[in-house]
Amino acid sequence: MGKNKLKKFADMDAFSHVFQCSYNELTNGASFPLKGKWHNDFFHNNHPIVLELGCGKGEYTVELARRFPDKNFIGVDIKGARMWTGAKLSEELGLTNVAFIRTGINAIHHFFEANEVHEIWITFADPQMKKVNKRLTSTLFLNLYKQILDTDGIINLKTDSHFLFTYTSALVELNQLPIGVKTDDLYKTHPNDEILSIKTYYEKQWLARGLTIKYIQFALPKAISLEEPNIEIPLDDYRSFSRQKRSELDFGS
Repeated sequence: MGKNKLKKFADMDAFSHVFQCSYNELTNGASFPLKGKWHNDFFHNNHPIVLELGCGKGEYTVELARRFPDKNFIGVDIKGARMWTGAKLSEELGLTNVAFIRTGINAIHHFFEANEVHEIWITFADPQMKKVNKRLTSTLFLNLYKQILDTDGIINLKTDSHFLFTYTSALVELNQLPIGVKTDDLYKTHPNDEILSIKTYYEKQWLARGLTIKYIQFALPKAISLEEPNIEIPLDDYRSFSRQKRSELDFGS
C-alpha cells in the first residue's frame, strides 16, 4: 500500500466528522452511537438529513452542504481513500453540516433510526447489470431505505447508465411511485439547475465521452410493497476509463 493511501487512512481516522464501522462489527452486536441521535449529538440542529450513497470522492455531499446550510449532508461509501477528498475539503471549508460514513450501503439501516433521513442521492453508481440485488435502486435496497426515510422521503438517481436508468424507471412505474422529475438528457432539459448541475469526478468522465446524463427523482412511500420489474434491458456497451486514461484527463482532485 502506497504512503499516500496510508496517509489518507490516517487522516480519516483523525477526522471528527468521519465515522468508520465495519459490517461485521454491526452485525455482531455493535451499536452505532449516533443512530437516532444525529440531530442532537452531531449536527446540533433539526435540519433535514440528506444522504449521498456511493459518494465516491464526496463532491455532491460537499457542494450541496456548501450551497444549503439549512440542511445536513452525509456521504456514504466503502472506499475510504476516495472519500478522503470530500472529507478533507469539507474540513478545510469549515463546513459544520457535513459528515461521512465509511461502510457498505447494505449496512445503512444500522446508522439511522426510522424517519431520521429525509432524502437520498445516488450519483453514478455501478449499474450492476448482472446482479439485481447489488443495484442501489433494487427493491432490496429500496426496502432498506424505507426503514430510515421519513414519510415524505425522496430518492434521486443521477446516472450515465442507460441500463440503470431504464431499470429504475421501470421499477418506479411498476410500483406506481410518485415521480418528481424524469429526464434522459439532463443538461438539455435542466441546463442551469443549481443542484443538478453539480458535476462529480465520474460524471466528467462520461461527459468527456459524449454520453448523456439521466436523472429521475421519486418518492418512496412506506406502505407500498415493492415488486421487481420483469423486463429485458439492453446492456451498456461501454466501461469506465482505465486508471491510465483517467490520469491523462484533467477532472480535478
